[in-house]
Amino acid sequence: MYSKKLPKINFIGNKEKIASWICNKFPKKTKIVFDVFSGGGSVSFEAKKKGFKVISNDVLKINYVLAKALIENNKSKLSKNDVEIIFKGKPFKGFMFKNYSRVHFFPKECMELDLYRKNIEKLSSAHKKSLALTLLRRAMIRKMPYSRFNILWKKVVQLRDEEFSYKYYKRKRAYHNQSIKHHFLENLESYNNSIFDNKKNNQALNLDVYKAIKKVKADVVYLDPPYTGTMNDYYSFYGLIDNYISSKKIKRFKKDFIDKKTALKNFDKLFSSLKKFKYWYLSYNNQSYPNSDQLLKLLRKYSNNIKLIKKKHVYKITGKNNKQTNTEYLFIIKKKCQKQKKDKKKKIMRIIGNLQ
Repeated sequence: MYSKKLPKINFIGNKEKIASWICNKFPKKTKIVFDVFSGGGSVSFEAKKKGFKVISNDVLKINYVLAKALIENNKSKLSKNDVEIIFKGKPFKGFMFKNYSRVHFFPKECMELDLYRKNIEKLSSAHKKSLALTLLRRAMIRKMPYSRFNILWKKVVQLRDEEFSYKYYKRKRAYHNQSIKHHFLENLESYNNSIFDNKKNNQALNLDVYKAIKKVKADVVYLDPPYTGTMNDYYSFYGLIDNYISSKKIKRFKKDFIDKKTALKNFDKLFSSLKKFKYWYLSYNNQSYPNSDQLLKLLRKYSNNIKLIKKKHVYKITGKNNKQTNTEYLFIIKKKCQKQKKDKKKKIMRIIGNLQ
């Protein structure tokens, strides 16, 4: 067990408070953990701390970059010289200015972001670049009201007006008006300190979930899909950062797991793709669709060894009423792998042969 702390990420629906509880449920002989929907990386980070080899995957590019910086990366940190490279030069009118000026940020801020993005490419390694982009992600989100990018510009301007914010919400939110550089530097030490080597070849992937499942071999597959029936549309929350790091507008991915009409069908498709894995761990909660009974019924198509554990859990985004009633579910499914089934069949055939 490594005593490292996950830095502040700001990811809606993150599992930081219960990541240890989840990872403690993994079988003792586990060597490789596959985090299919890694999101803000809290479960992957905890699994890395516990000494597992971790394979993190997410369809959002910024979540992949985050995992590359904090999970795959075992040693690269940002030096004083790296920081000087990032902030050196004159801001200019690039991709962010042309597409997001007075949409999410003020013109000057967009020009600064364009400069920093260009300079990050001058860093000496892919892991350093990923760490720098992850810190910029943190800075950009700190400047956004409600920590997401689906807020209209008029509302952004209102909430960044400290007097207006205090009058209506009793909070001045001064941090929204601190510079991007300020937020980057404020978080630099904690992000650098979170880098450690757990002596495993951890990996970060940026694949469609089914392509990732087909590619990866692991002892445990951990599933934390978007919770259907909640407000968690992650592309609308964070897709802007994908565009920023790519310097182009990326086509959004399908909203498979947030559409109630197709939820059961999508879960069935997901479960049917997991047959090669022996242990499945699925996170869900009582505020979402399908409910626990529906999920249990669906899971029984694939295994008769299912355990459901419940735990009270508060998400920062939820209101007071939801905070009192929210229960996190952890479904633990033990599945006989195809190889085990074949071996058992061969054993039975040998026994029958000996009896003849």
